[in-house]
Amino acid sequence: MAGSIIRVTHEHRGFYRKWRPQTLAEVVGQEPVTHTLRHAVENGKVAHAYLFCGPRGTGKTSTGRILAKAVNCLNQTQGEPCNTCDICRSITEGRSLDVIEIDAASNRGIDEVRSLREKVNYAPSCPGSL
Repeated sequence: MAGSIIRVTHEHRGFYRKWRPQTLAEVVGQEPVTHTLRHAVENGKVAHAYLFCGPRGTGKTSTGRILAKAVNCLNQTQGEPCNTCDICRSITEGRSLDVIEIDAASNRGIDEVRSLREKVNYAPSCPGSL
């Protein structure tokens, strides 16, 4: 085809991102944890901090991201995020300025702690975020 441009795009996402649960109900093997978090969000009694710990692959990061969505979601129902509002989508896509993923392995030095302390001084960027 003369003069035609064929564009092939491949979206690359890690396996864990493609299959990561998007609601607390989808998290497998952590029912007591997800039940407690769902009720905390639903009743508006979310603690000021949560520490997720355990072996690799047990859902710590996924649960934390889902909790962040549920707390900030504009349309959450029964303690679950809607996954359709702008806030949920920005957290899912990793472009939310209001959610910072912190892992203890790489954030344990003095400089990292100072950086985190500076970041928490900013107001939420999305209207409606808590």
